[in-house]
Amino acid sequence: MAESKNNIVTHGLSGKVGDLLVFSQRNGKTIVSKAPKERTGELSDKQKAHKLKFQKAVLYAKSALADPVKNQMYGIKSDSSSGITTYNVAVADLLNAPDIEEIDLSNYSGNPGDLIKITATDDFQVISVTVKIENADGILVEEGNAVDNGAEWIYTATASNSDLAGDKITVHATDNPANITELTQNL
Repeated sequence: MAESKNNIVTHGLSGKVGDLLVFSQRNGKTIVSKAPKERTGELSDKQKAHKLKFQKAVLYAKSALADPVKNQMYGIKSDSSSGITTYNVAVADLLNAPDIEEIDLSNYSGNPGDLIKITATDDFQVISVTVKIENADGILVEEGNAVDNGAEWIYTATASNSDLAGDKITVHATDNPANITELTQNL
């Protein structure tokens, strides 16, 4: 890759030159790239869904920058030396839903006080995890919020559940932009 230093002709240049080149600024450097071609043809359903999701991410990032609390929160993760702005962090947060990596039921035997441990991660922050326990016939045993202990989320059972066969545990993890991930595990 060629690099031109201290070029007085291109320094600070930004915009499109005809249908050939695009100049942009990133971290104090001038980037030159080939001009994109206009899209022809109809978008697929997946492309439409992705475009809509990205539009929502842009709107979310703009509203996050206008909110002093969210702006500061996302600003902590920004890194101007690598070109990651507060805006970029907020967009990425909306585009990436949390992951529920594990539901540990080894300490759950249907008694009040039993623990269910959940490992949930996000590119920015998981803000809540809820647990719902249903019998095999779909009757709700209990549901509630898990507590973050720093390493994992812990749900403490409150109801007695004598017959665990076929029971279903459903976990929801939510992040700041309200992305929700669900994982169900059967006993």
